[in-house]
Amino acid sequence: MTRPVRVALAGAGAFGEKHLDGLQNIPGTEIVSIISRTAEQAAEVAKKYGARHSSTELEDALARDDVDAVILCTPTQLHAAQAMACMDAGKHVQIEIPLCDTWAGAQAVLHKQQQTGLICMVGHTRRFNPSHQYVHNKIIAGDLNIQQMDVQTYFFRRKNINAKGQPRSWTDHLLWHHAAHTIDLFAYQTGKIIKASAVQGPRHPELGIAMDMSIQLKSESGAICTLSLSFNNDGPLGTFFRYIGDTETYIARYDDLVNGREDPIDVSGVAVSMNGIELQDREFISAISEGRKPNSSIDQVLDCYRIIGELAADFEHQDGWS
Repeated sequence: MTRPVRVALAGAGAFGEKHLDGLQNIPGTEIVSIISRTAEQAAEVAKKYGARHSSTELEDALARDDVDAVILCTPTQLHAAQAMACMDAGKHVQIEIPLCDTWAGAQAVLHKQQQTGLICMVGHTRRFNPSHQYVHNKIIAGDLNIQQMDVQTYFFRRKNINAKGQPRSWTDHLLWHHAAHTIDLFAYQTGKIIKASAVQGPRHPELGIAMDMSIQLKSESGAICTLSLSFNNDGPLGTFFRYIGDTETYIARYDDLVNGREDPIDVSGVAVSMNGIELQDREFISAISEGRKPNSSIDQVLDCYRIIGELAADFEHQDGWS
């Protein structure tokens, strides 16, 4: 593709704007359309990022012949159906994590991608953060074998609000959203997951979701992972990854990396940007331009959602016995 890749973004909230900021830094990219829940917000964001079209309806963007690709930053429950609608309209699609909220939904999106042959990428940002890329490069080079990953994903979200502190129209989920980051990353760094188990704490009386969760994983390489998640944590927020390897220990905090003694590691030369979202979007745009499968394509991340589906079924069984 010699002309710019023309992009529509659906879901111009806190995370949608992170994608738009990243897209502005990518050569050969044009932001054409902004879709949001209200016409006022859509128009405001479109003006800010120079998009010539805005609407409250995804179908309006899909009907345009000047849109090549769509990035979905909409509520989780809409992802699978909207991704398939994008591909039915002949548009490449990047679905912000998570791909879906059911295993059946994940399988349906994969089937649609295979039918259409279009690019369908899922926003597993941890594959693109320079900190995790640094570790991955060590593994690929044979300089490191992961023995254990210890991961903490902690937020303070006792009310239904987004990253900007604004009310959400949908409910976030520890398992289908936040655990997906680590489950996919663990498989990416250590191999196919062969064993998974989990327990969850009490459900929030209003939100209807478990606010605390513990997940244990084992990969085909023998590596293990312990993942702790909470929406109740009133302290340092975010996700912190400890890689315990046979030659070194690393601690990743988003795009920052230190060794086990907390000595900083310079990862500025790992990629062209230190912004994981921008690097993720660069991969999406490059894959479209080059006509190739992207890292984090749906078939590459599908097994993550199989594991999540199995854990979700286990939770239903646990609830039945609680």
